[in-house]
This record gives sequence, C-alpha cells and structure tokens, in this order.
Amino acid sequence: MQEQPPSRQRRPRSLQFRQLLAAGIGLFAFLALAALALDRAFTETAEDELYRRLRNQALLLVAESEFGRGGELIPPNESVYPDARLKVPASGLYAVIALPFVQWESESAKGPELPASPLLPPNEERFEGPLPMVRANGEPSEVYRYGMGLVWPGDDMADEVPYTVYVLEDRRSLEGEMAVFRRALWLYMGAVGGVLLLLLVVILRWSLDPLRQMTRELTRVRSGATERMREHYPRELAPLAESINAFIESERRNLERQRNILADLAHSLKTPLAVLRARMDSGAGDAELRQELDEQLQRMNDLVGYQLRRAAAAGHTLFAAPIEIQPTAEDIVRGLEKVYAAKGVLCEFELDAEARFHGERGDLQELLGNLLENAFKWARSRVLLTTHSGPTATNRRPGLTITVEDDGPGIPQEKIALVLQRGVRGDERVQGHGIGLAIVQDIVRSYRGELHVGVSSEYGGAKFEVILPPGL
Repeated sequence: MQEQPPSRQRRPRSLQFRQLLAAGIGLFAFLALAALALDRAFTETAEDELYRRLRNQALLLVAESEFGRGGELIPPNESVYPDARLKVPASGLYAVIALPFVQWESESAKGPELPASPLLPPNEERFEGPLPMVRANGEPSEVYRYGMGLVWPGDDMADEVPYTVYVLEDRRSLEGEMAVFRRALWLYMGAVGGVLLLLLVVILRWSLDPLRQMTRELTRVRSGATERMREHYPRELAPLAESINAFIESERRNLERQRNILADLAHSLKTPLAVLRARMDSGAGDAELRQELDEQLQRMNDLVGYQLRRAAAAGHTLFAAPIEIQPTAEDIVRGLEKVYAAKGVLCEFELDAEARFHGERGDLQELLGNLLENAFKWARSRVLLTTHSGPTATNRRPGLTITVEDDGPGIPQEKIALVLQRGVRGDERVQGHGIGLAIVQDIVRSYRGELHVGVSSEYGGAKFEVILPPGL
C-alpha cells in the first residue's frame, strides 16, 4: 500500500486537547467511582438502619405479646402496634409470630404470600433479605426480614413454648429511599463534574500560555524578526528556551564554520589540481606523471578524508549469571507446605548438582512457583521435582530440564491444550485464577524452550516437563 503523503496525514492532537481529554477522563472516572462508593455506602447504611428499625419493632411486639396459662398466644392489641402500617392490609410492613403449630400474622400480612417463617433457636437473631414474596395483587416482590428466637417459660419447665417474632418490610420502601438518593447524587455529581471541567479548561489554558508564547517567539525567530528567544520563562521551560537559544547560536556558528571549511577545502584542492594540470602541460614523462598523480591523489584523499566522520557500531550481550535451583525450590516448597499443611503433601527433590538456570531469578521463581503450586493443589500426598542438565554445545551454555510430577488425578489428553490457556482452570470447583500454567508457558517461550504435559509414570498423576535449550 502506498504511503499517504505527509500533507494529507492527520495532524497530531494538541497538548491542550490531550491534557484536557486525559484530565476529563480521569475526573469523570473519579467522580463515577466516588458516586459508586457513596451509593454503596448509603445502601449499607440504609440496610443497617432498616435492620435496627425492624429489630426495635420486633422488641416492641415481644413486649406487648403474652401467653395464657395453657400456652396459647395472646397477640398484641392493634392500639399498641409499633407502626400504624401493621394495621393496613398489604401496607409493606408485616409482622409474624411463629409457634410450633400455629402462627399469628398482623392485619397487613393478610393477602400477600410471605416467605415461610421457621422457628429460630432461642436467643438467635437473623436479618435476611431480600427474600422473594408475592404481593396481594399477585405481583412478585422481595422483603427484608428480621427474626428473633424466644422461649416462653410457662409455669414450669415442661410448659416452655418456643416462638419466633418476625418483622418484614417490602423492598420498595428501601428502593424509594435509594432512588431519591441516587437522583440527588448523580445530579450533584454531574454539576460538580461540569464545574470542575470548566475549571480544568481555564487552568490548562493558563498553564499552557507560556508554551503558546514560546511558539510565537519561535515563529518570530524563524521569520528573522528577532535573533533569539527571551529567557523569562517559567522554571520548567527556562532550560528549553536556553537550549533553543544555544541551538540557534550553534547553528549560526556551524553555518559559518561550514562556509569556512568549504572555502578551505576548495582552496586546498585547488593547489593539487593546479599541480596536476601544470605537470600535464609540462610534457613530463609517463613515469614522472604517474608519480606526481599518485602523490597529488593521496594528498586530495587526505584532505577529503579529514572532513569525513567515522561511524562506530557498538553492541552488547546480556550475560545472566547461572542460578542454583535448589535454594529457590526449597524456599518455594517451604511456603507451599504451610499453605497446604492440611493435605500433608510430601515433596521430594531429585536435582542434578550441575544443573543451573541461566536467566533472571524472577523467571525461575515464577516457573518453579507455578508448577509446584499446581502440583500441591492437585496432589494427594506426593510431589516430585526433578532437574537435569541438558546437552552442552561448544562455547555455549548447557540446557536445562525441569520436571514436576504429582500423584493427583492427572489431566486428560483432551484438556491439556485447554488448561494451558490463560484464565482457564482444569476444574472450576477448585479455587484459582487459571493463569499459572499460562505464565509458565509464556516464560518457557521467552527462553525458546518447550513445555510438555503428560502422565507421570512413577506417580500416575500429572507431569509437567520444561525443556530449555542450550545457548540462552
């Protein structure tokens, strides 16, 4: 594809636009997060207040409830209800007193289908919600419920009657409070965001004004209206103005120097050229002309070569010190044995004394850590770590083979490619993020190695083999 002409390419965005865009995104992201945090805090506060309100109403119902000599419940009179809504059918606030074989409901609970009201153990309190219910008009809804388990002692221990007092409130009351709060919250947040955005525009224009002044002065310098830039700029821009002035002066000196060099070079070349012309016109012999030509060409070559600059190429090679594997493996295993102490997994080492890891220590820690943690997670009781020094090439570092085996359930052949994908776990029921083996694979690829997954011939579980080639 043919490149687009420079004149048609889109101009880069201005610094003011970029800063305003970045600041605006950051501002609105902050306001949105702040609003979400406030919304969550208000929700938790409202739920806590609802819990306290329902609990107080339950305590009042307990205080106004009595039992007859036969253990029958004498419910509270309507005149002493803690909230008038308990008298109004389907009002949204409900009260239930549950006994072993019967339950009492407030007038407001007649009609709606409330959640089942099981008996709670004595002295147990429970705040639940939202729980599903069906309103009197058949519309599904949800309620918050507070329950308190109690025991009426009766005349003697044999007459004890367990009962539970429940107070329930429809979620729509809480949703109404939340709706009012959210409307006010987003309204105020939007107003604050608009004011802050306008303030950002003013601040950015004021802070970038020195750059605009510098641009205007550069235009004047380029047009020849002035020879240099003024030096009264803010502290951050003063070095730039000084550098530009120094660059301008340097360019002027360089231009003058180049003119002098060209003049000197022309004058210097004029002499050997004149000598050659004179010797050719003098009728000298071939041998004499050849000698003179060689001398003058060498002289001109020296003059031209004196003006040329030599280029030098430099490079560097990364040499990572060889790292012993055993200390790193022991540190990792000690930590894993603490994490999986309940399983009692035994980890054995079969480490080649000559084996070394040629790379970054962090890569070795990530490699061994993820492989061993995966083995500890799935092993029943045994894990084996094996290392072998790979083949050695002439003047090259030796390769390395790291093998981790366990006696767990293993990995089916059809799932091997799946578990190596980032974010995929072999068993969704097991806790984890599903990136450990993907990290191992990425590290192995960065060292141009190979990762093989199979079945352990010794333990029967999974086997992970990392092969790093020589010369890394």
